[in-house]
Amino acid sequence: MKYVTFILFFALLGCKSVQQIDKQSVEHTITKNALQLLEDKRFHSVSVAVLKDGKSTIKHFGELTIGKGNKPNDSTLYELASVTKTFTGYVAAKAVLDQKLNLEDDIRIYLDEPYLNLEFKGEPIKIKHLITHTSGFPNFPIKSENKEAFFEGLKLIKIETKPGETYSYSNTAPELTAYILEKVYQKPYEELVIEFILKPNKMDQTKFTLNENDRTRLVKGYNDKNELMPNFNRTLWGGISGLHSTTTDLVKYMKLQLDQSNLIVNESHKKLYKEGSYFWESYHWYIIENDHQLIYRHHGGIYGMQNWFVIYPKQNIGISILTNTSFDKTGEILEKTVDSLYHDINVK
Repeated sequence: MKYVTFILFFALLGCKSVQQIDKQSVEHTITKNALQLLEDKRFHSVSVAVLKDGKSTIKHFGELTIGKGNKPNDSTLYELASVTKTFTGYVAAKAVLDQKLNLEDDIRIYLDEPYLNLEFKGEPIKIKHLITHTSGFPNFPIKSENKEAFFEGLKLIKIETKPGETYSYSNTAPELTAYILEKVYQKPYEELVIEFILKPNKMDQTKFTLNENDRTRLVKGYNDKNELMPNFNRTLWGGISGLHSTTTDLVKYMKLQLDQSNLIVNESHKKLYKEGSYFWESYHWYIIENDHQLIYRHHGGIYGMQNWFVIYPKQNIGISILTNTSFDKTGEILEKTVDSLYHDINVK
């Protein structure tokens, strides 16, 4: 019996050592790629979170304020920008499973006025078109100063392509989606995100509305001229942008997105519109799938910060990278860093 106990002890010790080596390897990979990114002096700070096989590694680099050396940390709040749309997609997927919505529904059945303009030659815009950027809606709302103005702006839209045929990125559509979700659940959209996503996953540092203490932790970002940029001011529902989060909470969001037993997650990852040979849109997720890989991802960019949130379900890996810089090439540069991170981590 003592011999068996002895063997078990060293087996467990060996397992622990392998885990430590693996974590050190991920830390080294994050550090290498983050420091390479910061060699570009347009970047000032970067936070990276990696989830691999259920184990998280988070590291922060650089400075939030130029010249102050104040490195970000696990409590730093970043604006998620368009990654917020994936939360909208999740709530929409739940609404479909709850039979509150049907992907084939004409969106006008949820509006208070006829909106005869929201069709193309008799072809209506459907719910599935809103969540896949194939509605024909303009990128930005024609009016966005408040919710009432938003609906006035809808009357001015002219749909010039058959809904469902052409991909064209739209920030108008997700806001209308958020309104429709409010209507079918009879609750404010912000409450739906809290009830369906944040509370169940204990993401208590992810929020639309910030208190005074939160604002002291909120990143102030820069453009490529090192000018401080304003934070986003939400005037509509928040279907397109407005969520703030920390790296620790984003790891929890990765765990949710990697949970293949979650029916809502599975619905939200369904391929709904194909663009090109291996590129799909789902419920506000971009999916890359070919013989070698399956990736769910979304980019977020706002005035002074950008981020990528990427899930690799077959490898059980999630990566989030956030920076306090925003300029034309930021997303492209961050994307290359994410690709490098994934490659380095996956070959270990």
